[in-house]
Formats: sequence, structure tokens, C-alpha cells
Amino acid sequence: MSKFLWQTFVTLFVIIDPFVVVPVFIALTRSDTHTQRKQIAKKTCIIAAVLLIFFALAGDSLLNALGISQPAFRIAGGFLLLLAGVEMVMAKSTGSRTPTNAEEREATHSDDISVFPLAIPLIAGPGAMTSIVVLMREAEHVHTFAGVSVVLIAVFVLFLTYMTMCLGEKLMKVLGVIGMNVLTRVFGVIVAALATQHIVHGVTAVVKSMR
Repeated sequence: MSKFLWQTFVTLFVIIDPFVVVPVFIALTRSDTHTQRKQIAKKTCIIAAVLLIFFALAGDSLLNALGISQPAFRIAGGFLLLLAGVEMVMAKSTGSRTPTNAEEREATHSDDISVFPLAIPLIAGPGAMTSIVVLMREAEHVHTFAGVSVVLIAVFVLFLTYMTMCLGEKLMKVLGVIGMNVLTRVFGVIVAALATQHIVHGVTAVVKSMR
């Protein structure tokens, strides 16, 4: 159980990556006051929490209704995570985790940035949504309350994200752009490894079912 909980925390932490949100958050809120920034950060994390909790509770039922097997979902999710990992390591936008250039221009003129691009896709992007559904499916085989733990860990990671957003300017002064980029690339390698693991497990399950 403890191993699964640790794996869940690491998975969600590196995929959500609270640090990668900071530069975008500061850039989009540079004309706002500290109080306004805190309100935007709070609203952003609440929206992201609602989305992730929805996928955690209803994602499995939705997949079953569509007839999507767990191995197929793990393979598809693995490819999505791999895209996110490549984007984090190479610092090139694929649209899976960060907004495209056109989306960034639209976000600059948006009155409410908490939904887009902060909550989606920066925090609760395809990778995070996919991961929490996979983790909830794995939780069924671990412990009765493992699913509840996944949700609580997701909320805790989002709380950490809220704190990094509130302390964004101080973090940028301490770590700088280079420090943020280094952290993002390290997390990207871990995300790519997790993605490969999902793909391997999915393919292995498909091969076993064909025997």
C-alpha cells in the first residue's frame, strides 16, 4: 500500500509539475496585485481539482461504457504522457501540456485565465487526467481505500501547486529561469519513463489476452 501511495504521489507530482506553472502564471498576472494573484491561483487549483476528481470518480465508468479496455487505455495514456515528457525535456510545445502559440495569444487577451491556460492544459492536462484514471484502476487491486488515497494525493499536489503560484516571484528569484528549466527537464525524463512503463504494461496485457 505504501509503495502504491508513493508511486501515486511521484506520478501526479511530476506530471502536474507545480514549478512549470509559475513562469506562465507570473507572465499572465504581471499587472495584477498580490491579492488578485492569490484569487486567480485559488480559482485555478479549484477548477483543476474538480476536473481531476471527476475523472478519478467517473473516468473508469466512462471507459467501460465506451468499451475501452484497461490495456488499450494504458497504451493510449502512455503515448500522451510520452508527448508531455518530450515537451518537457525538449522545451518544444506539442499542445499536450502547454498552450500553442495561437492559444497563448488568445489567453493574453482573456479576462479569465484561471480556466485556460492555467487549469487546462497546464495543470489538469491530458497527461494528468489519463494518469489519475490509470491510478484509480490500479487502486482497485491494491486496497479498499486506495482510490480515496489517490484523490487525496491529487488534492495535496494541487495544494502544493497553489503554494508555488502564490510564491511564484520568490521562487523565480531563487531558482531563476535556468533552475526552473532544469527541474522541468528532470521531471520530463521521469514522465517519459512512466509513459514507457504504461505502454509496456499495456502491450504485455494485450499479448497475454491473445494467448
